[in-house]
Amino acid sequence: MNFLISDALAQGAAPQGSGFMSFLPLIGIFVLFYFLLIRPQQKKAKDHNKMVAELAKGDEVVTNGGILGKVVKLDDNFISVEVAKGVEMKIQRHAIAAMMPKGTYK
Repeated sequence: MNFLISDALAQGAAPQGSGFMSFLPLIGIFVLFYFLLIRPQQKKAKDHNKMVAELAKGDEVVTNGGILGKVVKLDDNFISVEVAKGVEMKIQRHAIAAMMPKGTYK
């Protein structure tokens, strides 16, 4: 019956590369993730923190919920935003998504 199934002969293990060469693809993937995902996210967070720290009275802002208003009062953690004449909302500083150009809110 040897003519249908060949005998499995024990062969030596295939020569392996050095330990560093086996980790090279993993290191390449990490470097790629760093430059495409991690670094841009850190830059965006840094820019947002800078914008929130530089908020001043009279700035026109948009919140994460899409509410447009003008900064009326500032506190360490909260700001008051006027969304309509005589209507103020108190929101957290980090809930500000973007600053708008002057004249957007009238």
